[in-house]
Amino acid sequence: MHGMVTQSLPQVGVVGKPNVGKSTFFAAATMIDVKIAPYPFTTVEPNVGIGHVRIKCVCTELGVRDDPRNSICLEGNRLVPVELIDVAGLVPGAWQGRGLGNQFLDHLRRASALIHVVDASGGTDEEGRLARPGSRDPMLDVEFLEGEVTMWMIQIMRKDWDKMARLVDYAKKPLVGVLYDHLSGLGISEAVISATLVELGLDKKPLHSWSEDDLRQFMGLLRSRSKPMVIAANKIDVPEAEDNVKRMMKELGDRVIPTSAEAELALRKAAGKGLVKYIPGDPSFEVVARDLPQAQRAALDRIADLMRRWGGTGVVQAINKTVLGVLGMVAVYPVADEKRFTDTEGRVLPDVVLVPGDYTVLDLAKSIHSDVASKAMFAIDAVSGRRLGLDAKVWHRAVIRIVTSK
Repeated sequence: MHGMVTQSLPQVGVVGKPNVGKSTFFAAATMIDVKIAPYPFTTVEPNVGIGHVRIKCVCTELGVRDDPRNSICLEGNRLVPVELIDVAGLVPGAWQGRGLGNQFLDHLRRASALIHVVDASGGTDEEGRLARPGSRDPMLDVEFLEGEVTMWMIQIMRKDWDKMARLVDYAKKPLVGVLYDHLSGLGISEAVISATLVELGLDKKPLHSWSEDDLRQFMGLLRSRSKPMVIAANKIDVPEAEDNVKRMMKELGDRVIPTSAEAELALRKAAGKGLVKYIPGDPSFEVVARDLPQAQRAALDRIADLMRRWGGTGVVQAINKTVLGVLGMVAVYPVADEKRFTDTEGRVLPDVVLVPGDYTVLDLAKSIHSDVASKAMFAIDAVSGRRLGLDAKVWHRAVIRIVTSK
């Protein structure tokens, strides 16, 4: 735990058609000023920004004042950074190169999960042109986008098919290894490839005899596992959205998050100017400015009403659902002194790292620094004082000191 923990951040892609509020979602989540305009292809270069997962900080339970360095602590809420990749608006046929399709889809490679911003009011047609609210079923957009990403992955899989088949069927190379090498640019692990093959009974089937249907099923399941999607059902401030959101939640379950990116952006700007007291992810806010102009007061009243109805604006909730829920990551505080919860320079709980939920103490050590990993002997749970072996699993909001040999 020497100096700064340099840990790569989880990467989440923000995707969707033009005009669904995707750039607003990205701007609200990162407060970076991206170009927000009602025409397609506003964003060509993938904008990368820092969004935050919100967790309850352990500082309150431990009764300490923390000194955050890689994250922010606001009134006992720790905002832990994640990288958001704003992928420009997709149109039907993007996988065939329509619009700027392939370029957009290539920006998805790095993402381990996707937040799909959908116009829940049904006020945009299939190409993302503005239409009358209620004129399109947002469920079609969910299917469209999953289909586009799957088709794009199928295209990648088809390249060099004969060469792969020869390697597996004649050179007797293991199928999982060949597929893993071929799909390596997509950030898919061997374990996921292997489990998907077994589940579909394709692990024993020669590659040259796979049918088109085998390929589609395999890539569809692989996509849902390697690029899982959370649906930000956006524009909940439009009356037509309400029934659609309820139906989407019923059909797609808890990966649908009711969202108003516009309300979140307005609140973050108002909080930045000191007009309201609001921590991103709060279910409500407090107006602290006196004498607000009537129009501004009315706008804030509308946002307050919306948040009462839906429990928040949904932006932070969508990020939390993606990182902590779908990706199953946990937040861990590494420290150098388990009694004072400090790093080597005496800072209290300076860093929080997001790691996969199945990480062991040794995996945690590796993610901090190879030197720490090579000298790691065991760890101490700073809260209970328990000693942990290198193969012990870490858990959410754990405070851990890794003890190394000198």
